[in-house]
This record gives sequence, structure tokens and C-alpha cells, in this order.
Amino acid sequence: MGKIDAFDIVFDNRKEVYSPGESISGTVTVTVGQKLPCKAIKVNCNGFCGITNKVNETTWAVEEQYFNNTISVADKGTLKQGNHTFPFKFLIPGSAPSSFEGNYGRIVYRIRAFIETPRFTKDYSTEKAFYLLDPLNLNKIPDIWGPCSSSVIQEFSYLLLKTGTVILKAQIDKKGYTPGQIIHLSATVHNKSERSTGNINASLMQRVTYQTKRPVHDVRAIAELEGGRVKASKEIEWKEQIIVPPLPQSSLVGCDLIKVEYLVKVSLKSPNVLLTLPLHIGNVSLDNKFQHRLSSDLVEDSTSTSASANASFSPSLAPKPAPRPAPRSRLSDANTPSAPPPECHQGAEGGTPMNGSLTNKRHSQHVSPSGFSYAPGLSFSNSHQNRSSTNPEGTPGSGSTRAPAPLSSLNTASPVLTPISLPPDYESSSYPQEAPPSYDESCNT
Repeated sequence: MGKIDAFDIVFDNRKEVYSPGESISGTVTVTVGQKLPCKAIKVNCNGFCGITNKVNETTWAVEEQYFNNTISVADKGTLKQGNHTFPFKFLIPGSAPSSFEGNYGRIVYRIRAFIETPRFTKDYSTEKAFYLLDPLNLNKIPDIWGPCSSSVIQEFSYLLLKTGTVILKAQIDKKGYTPGQIIHLSATVHNKSERSTGNINASLMQRVTYQTKRPVHDVRAIAELEGGRVKASKEIEWKEQIIVPPLPQSSLVGCDLIKVEYLVKVSLKSPNVLLTLPLHIGNVSLDNKFQHRLSSDLVEDSTSTSASANASFSPSLAPKPAPRPAPRSRLSDANTPSAPPPECHQGAEGGTPMNGSLTNKRHSQHVSPSGFSYAPGLSFSNSHQNRSSTNPEGTPGSGSTRAPAPLSSLNTASPVLTPISLPPDYESSSYPQEAPPSYDESCNT
């Protein structure tokens, strides 16, 4: 039986961190001291997530597999004495989540190699882990811009007696950070009671939720800070800084069994006041230029959308018809008014007036008698006709704001109106001239 002196997996360029969608390649090296018969040499690449019920347990209670690919790099034969290398290459799926290792679960990626020997002989295997990182760009998280703040009001009681209230407010400068950045924390405590409060505390917390039949929440403090007390009827402002250490990113996209969250917890020991400020930890830090560009894009999109909507949905408005003249019930003996010229009519309807002195007002339009069609029996007084003949241009009175109308406007008929219905002409009618018979004459007849 042969003996293997070395059996190892080597990645190309000694690379151990990869990204989803990237290919991983390397070689399997085998050093044989004696001839070794084998049925096949296979290489496997897999990734999975395993959840346990106890800390650091080796058996998985729940498991989720992302990919599992196997290739054969050597067929049945005999490995001669010496060194042998077998290349391999795999494509990592683009939906695979980032690597993670916690107390109750892990996301693991590895390359395994097997030498299958004939029956009743020993099989050989080896494996090597690699790490997958799907960078979290904080700029792509919605509602990430701006500070994060919170406040809480708590009753202060001492020996079962209420002595007042305590108001706690806290704020962090951003909602997303990368390892190495500083969290600027500011807190305000307003003590409206008659006793001093306990020390104020702040801590950066990590909460990992493992989804099993009974979800497990693993909460631990990453960094802790402590301040002083607040005396009775006093208000103080507390400012501190927290450096973000190297931590797993907040979002494990593609994993349904593990959820990672981060928050800043601010609390008082006495009275028991607590508030939390959630935040995200990623790999690509926030960029103010990206925010301005995103906001400008949103403004442009909304403008173009509203313009297109107005262009496509607004009905085409027909031009307003000219207002019909309102005939006066009784013609006065004043000088004959005329209809306004087209320039004035346009300004009255809300258009741009031709003359700058004209105001955009709607005029009361008087109708000239010459605008009616002729009707039998329709006549005008002599004074009215005399005024019309002495003033052919129809100059309006001093109280009118209209310009003089041209002669053509007087001779041209305005909107066609129905001729006025007049009573019959009694002078030319066949009414009897003799008186009717009396009552006695009618009875005798």
C-alpha cells in the first residue's frame, strides 16, 4: 500500500478573500512516497450556513446550503512516487452571502479534495477554507442620510414616592459607519426631580439573531463608556466618541438564518432610563457627493415626470369664445357706445394687452344698434339718430376705458341675434271701424 507524504490545497496568488460572482482557482498537490492506486481524485467547492442550539456545538440544528460543486481532476490509475499537481477552478454564485462566524452559527466556504482508493484501502481527504466578502455600500441603504436621534421621559421615584421626571435625549451624527470611523455621540439629561440621577452610560451593541425553531438573540457590548451624575433640577450635555472596531457588516444579503444588527445604547442607572439609536456598519463609507447627486437626480426625475404627465394628461384647451354681448333692456339717450376693438378684447380675456396702459380687466360690453339685423317696425329716437350722425366714430363717453372703434367695426354685424318680435301694425290692420251692436240689439237679433 502506498503512503502519502503531503496532501494540500493551494490557491492561486495565495488569495483567500473573494467576492460573489468571482472565480476561485488553485491546485491540489500530492506527494506520494510509494505507488498509490486510486479510483479518482475529486475536488469539491461548497458554501453553507449552520445554526446550533448551544454555544460552539459541532452538529447543526438548522442548515442552509448556497452551492455545492464537485469536479474530477484525475481518473482511475496509479500515482507514481513523487509530487503531483492537479489544477481546479470554480465559479462562486453571485447570490452567496458574506462569511460570518458567531457563537451559535457560521457561514462557511471551503475547498475539499478527495483521493478515492480501491476497496478495503484508506481514502484521503483535505480541505481549506476561504472567505467571501460582499461589500456593503452604505450609500445604497434607504434613509441612511442625516443624524439619528431619540428621546425618552421617565418618572423618578424614590422609596415608592414620585419626586419628578427625567428627560433623556441622545443623538449620533450619522446612521452608517465603517470600521475605523468615529461615532460622535451627544446626550442631554434634564433632571426635573429632587434627587441626583445615577451615572450615564453609552455602549455600542451588536445583536445577532439566529433563526431556529426558537430564535436565539446573542447580544454583546462592543464598546462601553460611562459619564457622571446629574444633580437635582439640573440639565447637562454629555459628548463622547466611539471608535468603530473591525466588525462584520450589518446586512448578510442572501442568508435567511442569521441577522446582524448594531445600535448605540444610552442609559441611566437611576432612574432606569434607556434609549437606543440604530445604525449600520458597512464596507463603503457614506459620501456626501453621492447624496447631492442622488437628490439632484430625484429632483430631475420628478421634474421630468411632472412635465411628461402634464404633457400627456392635460387636455388641449379650446380657445375661449368671445363673450356674447348683453343687450340693454332700454336704450338711453347717451352717445352711442361701441364694442371694444380686438386689442382691448384680447386684454379683457386674460391675454397680453397690446397697449401697456391697458389693464387686464374684463370690460362691460355695450352693443351698438347697428349690430342688429333689421326688423320691421324697429326705430330709434331722433335724438339718438342725430347723435349717431354727428358722432360717426362712436367715441365713448368720458367714463369709458375703451379705445375708439374703427368705422369698420360699426358697419360689421356682431354675433347674430334673433330679430326682436314686435306687435302687429294696427294702422294697417283690418280692425272694424264701426262700433259693435248694443246689448238690446244683440238680444232682439
